[in-house]
Amino acid sequence: MSLFNQRGGLLITILTSAVVGVGIIVTSLLLTRPSSDDVGAVPLEATADYGRRLLRDTAALMGPNHENPEQRYTGSHLDCASCHLDTGTKPGTLSLMQSASRYPRFSGRDGFEGDLRDRINGCMTRSMNGRELARDSVEMISMELYIQSLGTQYAAMSESRRAAVEPAAFKEPARAADIAAGQVVYEQRCQVCHGVEGQGLQATLDLNEGYLFPPLWGPDSFNNGAGMGRVLTASLFIKARMPLGQPDLTDDQAFDVAGYINAQERPQMANLEKDYPDRTTKPVDSPYPPYADEFSVEQHRFGPFGPIRAYYENLSK
Repeated sequence: MSLFNQRGGLLITILTSAVVGVGIIVTSLLLTRPSSDDVGAVPLEATADYGRRLLRDTAALMGPNHENPEQRYTGSHLDCASCHLDTGTKPGTLSLMQSASRYPRFSGRDGFEGDLRDRINGCMTRSMNGRELARDSVEMISMELYIQSLGTQYAAMSESRRAAVEPAAFKEPARAADIAAGQVVYEQRCQVCHGVEGQGLQATLDLNEGYLFPPLWGPDSFNNGAGMGRVLTASLFIKARMPLGQPDLTDDQAFDVAGYINAQERPQMANLEKDYPDRTTKPVDSPYPPYADEFSVEQHRFGPFGPIRAYYENLSK
């Protein structure tokens, strides 16, 4: 057999395996999505179950094309569960199981001590590119109740069930993200689910029912004020969780593909200059100015981050 045929056979095997794997994941996700009849109306009282549905079916229940204009809270067709896998019940990175216990706490971005409702609204305006929920709304209280219920569930779990099934934690490379290398990683490992143009894969032909695999850039993605818009935050998530069902990227691959994703166009959040009143607390990978240093926006976006971190460490001495 020629070398060409051997490589061709290997390529076919790899591509077939990838397609079969994605098919299994898609089938599983489709089976767990609700029918349009299950979405229903807003309940009169807040419940944890409604909060779970809001996280799972955000686009349908609070999306930009909701039939009731008052229910149009998000500016995209993403679901909260696009990042908080298994509706936040999967232990590990971006799990919601312990979130309630972490609040109230001080937020350098906001400049004050915030509670869980403040944090939910941070996600609404940034990751969901939308508007804030009223603090006393059925939606807000339901989401809070659901997240609190996960804390109760977590407390009752055994140590073995609490353990995250993830690869070794991401370790930051001592260099800038390589955007060209990240594109190669994206095309080989991410594109099959998230699309050639990062547009994601819709759950159905009706965009109002959200995505099976979310868009990673473009007009229906998270905005530049979201945590996932930071290369180090995105790298940590990608290394721990992606590709879905087979998280096996190296630190370099996760770092580079995070850089590639965040080099693309996405919605721009207004008034970001108000973030981090104390600019010395701003994360080194915050992609938007102003900063309390003279490093370029480019370096804050893609690294290397070591020199920036060292600068602030010297300030505190």
